Amino acid sequence: MTNERMIDPELNEIIAQLCQSKAEEFHLIGYEHVTPEEIWNCVNDKYMKKGMPQLHEMVNDILSLKATNFMNYMTLSAFKGSPFG
Repeated sequence: MTNERMIDPELNEIIAQLCQSKAEEFHLIGYEHVTPEEIWNCVNDKYMKKGMPQLHEMVNDILSLKATNFMNYMTLSAFKGSPFG
């Protein structure tokens, strides 16, 4: 779960803990196979276009991520990785 712009190990740890917390939340509602890395990839996807936001925006994006938005991201990612696409 690394990003070239996030070089501070403490910041990386905070983001990792937030993603772990969100993955655990998803586990409680039936999405048992969600990983913290997948959470980060989903949230980070929009940063690829807009650039890295401020810390409070990242925290908000992780903690407010809805399961439906996450599943939409995963579905689109699967299609992009598909040999049919």
